Amino acid sequence: MNERVTTHQAEEDARNEALLIYLNDRVVPKAEAVVSVYDSGFMLGDGVWEGLRLYNGVWAFLDEHLDRLFEAAKAIDLDIGKTREEVRTALEQTRIANEMTTNAHARLMVTRGPKTRPFQHPSLSQSGPTFVIIMEHSQPKIPRPIKLATVPHLRGLPMTQDPKLNSHSKLNCILACIAAEKAGADEGLMLDVNGFVNTTNACNFFIVRKGAVWTSTGDYCMNGITRQKVIDLCRANDIPVFERNYSLVDTYGADEAFLTGTFGAQTPVSHIDGRQIGTGEMGPMTMRLRELYKKLVDQQ
Repeated sequence: MNERVTTHQAEEDARNEALLIYLNDRVVPKAEAVVSVYDSGFMLGDGVWEGLRLYNGVWAFLDEHLDRLFEAAKAIDLDIGKTREEVRTALEQTRIANEMTTNAHARLMVTRGPKTRPFQHPSLSQSGPTFVIIMEHSQPKIPRPIKLATVPHLRGLPMTQDPKLNSHSKLNCILACIAAEKAGADEGLMLDVNGFVNTTNACNFFIVRKGAVWTSTGDYCMNGITRQKVIDLCRANDIPVFERNYSLVDTYGADEAFLTGTFGAQTPVSHIDGRQIGTGEMGPMTMRLRELYKKLVDQQ
């Protein structure tokens, strides 16, 4: 039986035991990086976040990540309490404190802050936001292609919780991941409300058919930055790419499938619902897109 694999699996790094965490304008040891049980993020999942990756001293596509962070904060009427430049400064302060130069991952989180009473109304958060940066030494190490299982949990309509929103409220995706694990897979493949293939519980999803790259319309998935970079790379390199509705039938018959995300960039998929995709290994299109993406990162 294959070992359990996740799309955020990384090499063990002893340096992560002594990390310094950015918490509300201070950089503190990991053991001291604590927030109140009254914090709206802990109590209600009321907050937004971004994942960032450091390559050779540069945070990949930082402007796009900051755009998404501030847009999400505006959508939930959350004042981050910092300008874009102050967020950049906080990232750099944390990076320097941890002596990181490359192969690092940062999770930047902002909640509405501590509440005066344990109830949901936003007005009960009166002391300002909680702003955290967790930064780890992180070299992705995924020992084999990912196995997916289709799950009953859907990527929903924007009038419930817009799936484009990078919020702390991730229970729907967590339940999808649990369902996939119960089915013997690594991650859950989620459909949209119309039954079309959409995304996984943690990453955006692509297939390759007859030399063309397919992904969902984008209506129900996270507005992934790596996802968009792959689409842009296809267009710039004369690779046919389609944002379209497609079904599980199209997916099972694909030549390749892969996932995209800030952490793993492009991660190959070997099986979906017990069906082998292509050769079951990383395919030539996925390899090519990986190389093109690496060049794009190096050009920053």
